[in-house]
Amino acid sequence: MINILWVDDEIDLLKPHILFLEKKNYNVTTCNSGTDAIEILDDNNFDIVFLDENMPGLSGLETLNEIKEKQDNLPVVMITKSEEEYIMEEAIGNKIADYLIKPVNPNQILLSLKKNLDHSRLISEKTTSNYQQEFRKIAMDLAMVNSYEEWVNLYQKLIYWEIQLEDIEDAGMFEILESQKTEANIQFGKFIDKKYADWFKPNTEAPVMSHTLFKEKVMPEISKEQPTLFVVIDNLRYDQWKVFEPIISNYYKKENEEAFFSILPTATQYARNAIFSGLMPSDMEKLFPNYWKNDTDEGGKNLFEAEFLEAQLKRLNLNHLKSEYYKITNLKSGKKLVDNFRSLKNNDLTVLVYNFVDMLSHAKTEMEVVKELASNDKAYRSLTLSWFKNSPLLEMIQQAQQLGFKLILTTDHGTINVKNPSKVIGDRDTSLNLRYKTGRSLTFDSKDVLVANAPKDIHLPSITMSSSYIFAKSDLFFAYPNNYNHYVSYFRNTYQHGGVSLEEMIIPFVVFNPK
Repeated sequence: MINILWVDDEIDLLKPHILFLEKKNYNVTTCNSGTDAIEILDDNNFDIVFLDENMPGLSGLETLNEIKEKQDNLPVVMITKSEEEYIMEEAIGNKIADYLIKPVNPNQILLSLKKNLDHSRLISEKTTSNYQQEFRKIAMDLAMVNSYEEWVNLYQKLIYWEIQLEDIEDAGMFEILESQKTEANIQFGKFIDKKYADWFKPNTEAPVMSHTLFKEKVMPEISKEQPTLFVVIDNLRYDQWKVFEPIISNYYKKENEEAFFSILPTATQYARNAIFSGLMPSDMEKLFPNYWKNDTDEGGKNLFEAEFLEAQLKRLNLNHLKSEYYKITNLKSGKKLVDNFRSLKNNDLTVLVYNFVDMLSHAKTEMEVVKELASNDKAYRSLTLSWFKNSPLLEMIQQAQQLGFKLILTTDHGTINVKNPSKVIGDRDTSLNLRYKTGRSLTFDSKDVLVANAPKDIHLPSITMSSSYIFAKSDLFFAYPNNYNHYVSYFRNTYQHGGVSLEEMIIPFVVFNPK
């Protein structure tokens, strides 16, 4: 039974309300002063308090303060005759659960009870019911989807329901959604296998991709009238962006949100270099041999993003813009840029690459504690959100808003929680990535992969004349037969990228203006 404490110096006048609640099986304890209420709360447990604001002696606001000092999580509904703004602000500042203006009728009281005490149950039931209705539509869409636009819509729908369902206590519904995501990735793999190479042919309708993103989406947003902060958060999945969004919305108004497609491989040296150069990897290798490194080459693979960007700006006749590029790879460099952020307001374009999510995914592979903290997609989202709330990046976004920057937020590729191994055999020059391989004489299970026997068809460089690429589909990861069981145990349920999945390929691009 729900126990209610109702505090009002005219409590006798509320007898009809109390009888109404008791008929609804609520247990109501009454008192007519704040002092009595504090004493009663010391000796009894209540689920909610209805508190009159205007009482002699200890006022409603004073009583509220004392209640919150003793039991911060106890819901308190303030009831008042006054509509003065300062009273509302005081009450809201003290975390009241609801605010009602006298005279209140019994149904208002009942609604407030349901809103505060049955909130989780009602939302859970409604969410489950809505998803059950949507399930059939998603299943029908899966059977019919045949364009990149439809795949974007379907994936966004799955992400929406995943986030909606994650907080309800219905494991069955969540399992159904997981099975739909798995089936969607199987079908998406077939779609990419069939369509991807065609996107590079002349006069073929293709989505915005890594190498066209800057020219088609970023360039139109840049002007000399307003400074622009272009942020590339590495490895950011669409679902992670959606849990960031409410925080950024405190400072910025979203003007445009779109999805674009990462190129293959969905790996940093390919996809992020493509964003900054405006070129596909085979063109980077040809035009900038000093900047491009293949998988088997020694040294860092993303050391020349600033140079690639400078060349692209020049090619697009934007080299008159004042621009700066920064890459943040640790907390110290992030804090340093926060301290110097005001100096960036004179730039037309400030480009910021923020490496954290990638480090998080690698840490999950290597550290047991992070494996515990990010054991599934829900936990992975939560951990990323916790980082963002406390990061120098959020401080930069707050400063950018105050300085009037336009904000563009995107990523290079996503990542997927890999579950199942697929055996592959290659020579000693085969690349090491778990979601794609390039090399000669690769042996693999053809049903598990997208094969590129002619890399030039998808604008990828060949390490040798006979090199090919294979990309893992769905939630697979490549494993060698040598020491197979240890290898599989180590990498299963880790976050990887480089292959073909909705999570890796369909990624966000968002434009904001300051509030």
